[in-house]
Amino acid sequence: MTIRAYRPNDEGAVIDLWQKCNLTRPQNNPKRDIERKLMVNSGLFLVGEVNGKLVATVMGGYEGHRGWVNYLGVDPDYQKCGLGKQIMEAVEKKLQAMGCPKINLQVRVDNGVAIGFYESIGYSKDDVISMGKRLMPD
Repeated sequence: MTIRAYRPNDEGAVIDLWQKCNLTRPQNNPKRDIERKLMVNSGLFLVGEVNGKLVATVMGGYEGHRGWVNYLGVDPDYQKCGLGKQIMEAVEKKLQAMGCPKINLQVRVDNGVAIGFYESIGYSKDDVISMGKRLMPD
């Protein structure tokens, strides 16, 4: 897999992949999520290609205290081949180079497959409660 930074002409393929991976939700407009990401740490938005086909994404972030990972997705036809681990390692290296001491991520509690994947690459559950507040409609 070739990993590179997101480019604007990737938008349609990225959104299609997110939908195929069941990452989109009605309350989150993926097009707007991409637009907002491109305004902050755009170099942490990575895509992975196999033979020119976009098959993986990850959206990293860093605000000076903790790194964050969102929208990790691997095309179901390419899962269980190590591509998720590869793209996570790529974003982890970029975050580490920025001085990031720890990465946080959120997984829906009913997504046991994702939880198992993250545990297999060294992530563990923190003793915290995730809270959120919507500031504006999407």
